[in-house]
Amino acid sequence: MIDIRPVLEVRAPDGFLRLSGALSPAEVGTAVMSIAACNDCEPDDGRPPRPADPLGAFLHGLLTTDDLFASGGLRVTDTAHGRTLLPGCCNAMDERSDWAEVVDGAGRASFGHDPSPLAERLGDRVRLTVDADQDDSPVIELPVTRLRHLLARAERDLTDFTHLVGPWAARHLPDRAAATVAAVARALAVRPGDP
Repeated sequence: MIDIRPVLEVRAPDGFLRLSGALSPAEVGTAVMSIAACNDCEPDDGRPPRPADPLGAFLHGLLTTDDLFASGGLRVTDTAHGRTLLPGCCNAMDERSDWAEVVDGAGRASFGHDPSPLAERLGDRVRLTVDADQDDSPVIELPVTRLRHLLARAERDLTDFTHLVGPWAARHLPDRAAATVAAVARALAVRPGDP
């Protein structure tokens, strides 16, 4: 069986947190704070200075940067063969749109490095190479129609996750809740109002 799920890079034992509507409030907080940490940089380009309070200073990049970064992508698991494709270093959640190149475009996309995952369309099938930098890398193959279905489900998982951010932010960041929800949705490239 092949499964595709959105994952966010976090400081956790396995390094990734699966995003879905089934996360606990603590996991939602971990995800939001991980996205904030990815964007915690010194203000430039005319952005206002960091606030004096520690939480406001930490959230400043998330709440004031237009081009946000959320490290992660899609994890593909082939349980029948014991193979897993993970997003590589420097891959962002919003780059999952590159999967459209595989199913409807040029037929090829890569998703970071170290490892260097690669997806290639071969007729009506897709070959996923776990690490294109290794000659003997494991591969996962599936029909294009199945990949489209799995990608749509991964998008629903992300939308379901963003619906959890609002209640979490209202409880933990009440003065910044709306801005936090909007920023997380932008970082994950989830359109506001998606079902």
